[in-house]
Amino acid sequence: MNYLDALSMHGPRLLEGLLLTVQLTVISGLLAFVVAVTLGLMAGSPRKLVRLPARIIIEFFRGTSLLVQLMWLFYVLPLFGPSLGAMMVAIFGLTLNYGAYGAEAVRASLTSVPQSQWEATTALSMSWPHKVRRVIFPQAWALMLPSLTNLWVHLLKGSSIVYIIGMNEFTFEMLQLRRTTDWFFALAVVGLVVYFLIALILTQLMRILEARAKHRLGQGPSLLEILSPLPKKNRSHNDAVTVTTGSGGSS
Repeated sequence: MNYLDALSMHGPRLLEGLLLTVQLTVISGLLAFVVAVTLGLMAGSPRKLVRLPARIIIEFFRGTSLLVQLMWLFYVLPLFGPSLGAMMVAIFGLTLNYGAYGAEAVRASLTSVPQSQWEATTALSMSWPHKVRRVIFPQAWALMLPSLTNLWVHLLKGSSIVYIIGMNEFTFEMLQLRRTTDWFFALAVVGLVVYFLIALILTQLMRILEARAKHRLGQGPSLLEILSPLPKKNRSHNDAVTVTTGSGGSS
């Protein structure tokens, strides 16, 4: 069986697996971001009653394997009463695991904000929630985005492990294709290209957010300047010509 015949035969199943992988990546990634920010802010709180539970949750989910967490949620948790479907287990497992890693990126970004900014908020008698929301977090946001981008790409690749709870995601379908065709084309070409394209899209979207965050802090160009087809020098030159022309016309 040649490559085109194999792909046409297994194409629908590969597409279903790909859609499931994208769905897991997007939903779990967004929820993991919420968990990361929440736990990161709690871990950076000066109050021990707020900080201690966050540290316990973060260290537990960072210190245990995602594989074990998924198996526990799917096979062990129903023994105590609540039973979740495979999709919910996969989302919860990916969200909590990568959210815990992201929480450390959030906490580290908060501590990376210059000390002078913290001192200024203290001098203004701001409460901790107020100073974080209005002054500290907007600056930390630009610092944490590169780390969160890496974690989102890792989550994309980590989603391939959900086959252990019976989910036929993209990697599982590629393995089935390899077994039925007895060649490694699926893993060597199809999987490589597809995962790379998805990771590239995620990275570019996060870079747009990073550029926007830095521009709002006055540390970089705006999105319009970045997306402009004109080089930066040409844009500056055209602006200068426009100003000169306008001044000449007014005189």
